[in-house]
Amino acid sequence: MNKNEKFVITINREVGTGGRTVGRKLAEKLGVKYCDKAVIDGLTQKFGLSPERIEEIKAQKKSWWNDINNYYQTLVGSASMPMEAEVKLDNASMFETEKQILQNLAAHESCVVAGRTGFMVFREWPNHLNVFIQASMAYRIQRVMRRQKVSEQEARDIIAKMDATREAYIKKYEDTSRYDTRNYQLVISMDDLSEDDAAEIILDYIDRTSK
Repeated sequence: MNKNEKFVITINREVGTGGRTVGRKLAEKLGVKYCDKAVIDGLTQKFGLSPERIEEIKAQKKSWWNDINNYYQTLVGSASMPMEAEVKLDNASMFETEKQILQNLAAHESCVVAGRTGFMVFREWPNHLNVFIQASMAYRIQRVMRRQKVSEQEARDIIAKMDATREAYIKKYEDTSRYDTRNYQLVISMDDLSEDDAAEIILDYIDRTSK
């Protein structure tokens, strides 16, 4: 990946690893936009977006991305996501909506994308880096217990449910697994690292491999 040209970095992660925080810190260090599920959901709700609606807006208004881009600024870092439009999408429509939003973001400027099937969406992107954040089950359980204030068994249940849901979502659209390391250029285990450490490792990898 060449950091001197427009790029996209995807952070796929296991629940309970701090991968979302790693992505946010990385974006801050690189001075680029950060996008995750909360941002996608907020944009979708605000503009009532569906694959068809995106195409309608693009056809009607040349500055459509500026509107979305401006609203994006109000979402990042906000405690709650404003829900101004009731949007009910099936999984296929949601996948296409997320894909179009992410690809339009990356087409306009460099960004870091956490989750949201980023490694699939940007697999053929010309200048990208796919990162996978993982950790031991013990680490993940302790982090979920601490952050969500739940028991060990509840943490185990949360992790098992999220792992199964995310894997099923990937397999619905691709004949691959999110655990297949061939989908990534860099895999990081968080057991002995802080989120800042992980962000610095990614930055070092970029510097060492930048063309």
